Amino acid sequence: MSEPQASELNPTREDFAALLDETLGESALEEGSVVKGTVVAIEKDLAVVDVGLKTEGRVPLKEFTLPGQESTISVGDEVEVYLERVENALGEAVLSREKARREESWVRLEEKFKKGERCEGIIFNRVKGGFTVDLDGAVAFLPGSQVDIRPVRDIAPLMNVPQPFQILKMDRRRGNIVVSRRSVLEETRAEQRSEIVAKLEEGQVIEGVVKNITDYGAFIDLGGIDGLLHVTDMAWRRVNHPSEIVKVGDSVKVQIIRINPETQRISLGIKQLESDPWEGVEAKYPIGARVKGTVTNITDYGAFVELESGVEGLIHVSEMSWTKKNVHPGKIVSTSQEVEVQVLEVDSQKRRISLGLKQIQENPWIAFAESHKVGTEIEGAIRNITEFGLFIGLDGGVDGMVHLSDLDWSRPGEEAIQDYKKGDMVKAVVLEADADKERISLGIKQLGDDPLKGDSGLKKGARVTCEVIDVKDNGLEVKLSDSDITTFIRRSDLSRDRSEQRPERFAAGEKVDAVITQVDPSTRRINVSIKALEIAEEKEAVKQYGSTVSGASLGDILGAALDKAKEDADGDVDAAEAKEAEPKAKSKAKAKDEAEPASEDAEKAAEDADDNEGDEKGKES
Repeated sequence: MSEPQASELNPTREDFAALLDETLGESALEEGSVVKGTVVAIEKDLAVVDVGLKTEGRVPLKEFTLPGQESTISVGDEVEVYLERVENALGEAVLSREKARREESWVRLEEKFKKGERCEGIIFNRVKGGFTVDLDGAVAFLPGSQVDIRPVRDIAPLMNVPQPFQILKMDRRRGNIVVSRRSVLEETRAEQRSEIVAKLEEGQVIEGVVKNITDYGAFIDLGGIDGLLHVTDMAWRRVNHPSEIVKVGDSVKVQIIRINPETQRISLGIKQLESDPWEGVEAKYPIGARVKGTVTNITDYGAFVELESGVEGLIHVSEMSWTKKNVHPGKIVSTSQEVEVQVLEVDSQKRRISLGLKQIQENPWIAFAESHKVGTEIEGAIRNITEFGLFIGLDGGVDGMVHLSDLDWSRPGEEAIQDYKKGDMVKAVVLEADADKERISLGIKQLGDDPLKGDSGLKKGARVTCEVIDVKDNGLEVKLSDSDITTFIRRSDLSRDRSEQRPERFAAGEKVDAVITQVDPSTRRINVSIKALEIAEEKEAVKQYGSTVSGASLGDILGAALDKAKEDADGDVDAAEAKEAEPKAKSKAKAKDEAEPASEDAEKAAEDADDNEGDEKGKES
């Protein structure tokens, strides 16, 4: 046996370090790593774990169990723990089972996240905006919107129950994990729907359970997949709300109407299981037939009437009353009211029946037209006044209209209508009654005679007295006395003398005489002239006195001369002198006649010039 070397008898610091490394070897422990240890004792709620160091560490028992479960660890069990510190102030190792599980879980979850696989976890707590989930050591956040496909009111049945989740987001640096339970359910549901839809066919009759009711229909559970039973497919009759037909939890027999393979939506119907009441409806309800029904619904445009179960017709608002126009249907009929109507039109293809309510009653327009011929005098109250006339209430509830042009013979309609107000009782004459167009024309001015017709005296050549209303630069606006007729005297018609054709000679309220030169009944126009009156008066004077100066005619003067000769003969005047005087008189008259045409032509030319001048000034004005 060899003797020990000096280095072996007196080891140095380096030798001691080498011996320590040789003893520990690869089992050297590092802080911040996961190590294996053995449970050597259990003290109350702590487990004493030996990880091969000079001292043991203590780990809370709750870290060895899942949330909501009891601890099953015992002495001798081998566990993995996270070594936070080799030795603390008490000389014990600081260990954590929870952090060890978290490290292991993060590694597994990252693998699953990359592959898109599901992971299992337990919902163990509620936090703001959602819940916390234990993913075998790693804590994840479950948003409230990702708990289920539909909002969940009670989460208690889902708490502390292992279930699958889908990882939506991972951030190891921040220690953030977001998971979803909803995506797992949707995926599972889609798989189930595909399997169920593959077994279903359109037209198939199956049973289901009413799962939910909305305003537009009910959702029926067909054994793993929901179908929509729309409110219009519940019955042939009008259904105001689905709750009238079904209730939640009811078992119903339905027929599959449509299946959308892309969206996997299923449309269901109950009424399809019954016979269609619209078959043969045209024979049941011929046009013109009078039938009874019940008002089921009222809208702005009319009222729906149920003729029989599943068959409804529409009374349009225009077919409700002969006289009530622009009235809401609700003021004529009411819901659940039984009414008698007449069939106006039937379209079985579009499932439409047009009904009439007013056709059951007597047409007041026809009745009025038959009892009131043209020219009949009526009396009624003014119901309305518009910009184009008056509406007068008549027998039978109908209205007649007095147009502005039929209010007054003399005044404009816009002025005459100011004399009336709503509610006044007025008399009028029937001018026209058209039952087809529902139109009755009345006239108030027709109650009196037309001042431009008959024996009114307003004829061409008649002499009238006028009252000056207004003085204008181009003439006078005047009103005929004893009437409301107004007209205009042009400047050129104010006088025969041009120097007197001045409107300023006259004043408002002054009365002047004139003669009517033109009457047009169609346009209600009368022309008067002072100038024409002066000319007529002058001619009358010439005719009466026979003055050559005044322009008496040859016949007038000759007649006067013969009368004079006769008077002389009767007064014992010598016949010879009379015979001699006659040629002289004829010669004198002949000379006058030769000069008279030239004088008349000149006078006429002067008058024409004055008229033209007056017309030009009237146009300018």
